[in-house]
Amino acid sequence: MNLHTLKNTSGARKSRKRVGRGMGSGTGKTSGRGHKGQMARKGATHKPGFEGGQMRLVRRIPKRGFTNPTRVEYVPVNVCDLERFEAGTDVTLSVLKEARLMNGPADGVKILGRGEITKKLTVKAHAFSASARSKIEAAGGTCEVATD
Repeated sequence: MNLHTLKNTSGARKSRKRVGRGMGSGTGKTSGRGHKGQMARKGATHKPGFEGGQMRLVRRIPKRGFTNPTRVEYVPVNVCDLERFEAGTDVTLSVLKEARLMNGPADGVKILGRGEITKKLTVKAHAFSASARSKIEAAGGTCEVATD
């Protein structure tokens, strides 16, 4: 097989429709646009979702729920994930990013209480669950709320 012997499968490439090329072509005279009306004019477009004056689908279906514009999204990090750091380490947001424990868009980091911790760490995060705070402090560490 060589590049010059390759051929497309039948139906892979389709030639464009040539409109306005005589009455015998099937798309002559009005070029497949019909007679008059908005879409017969050049440069005519509809807004997205326009259904010819019929009530649009997005307005016909029921709406439910509410999206809170001021919602704060936290990246969860469990206490057991902090066990990888050496004792006495200041666990800050930059340290968590380097360790790939927090990724993606979020407003902050919340330390959750799943697992156990045995090392004394100074943990700086935006929020702590009550169980996480008690486990970190029981291991001799401290919890500081980050303001950035």
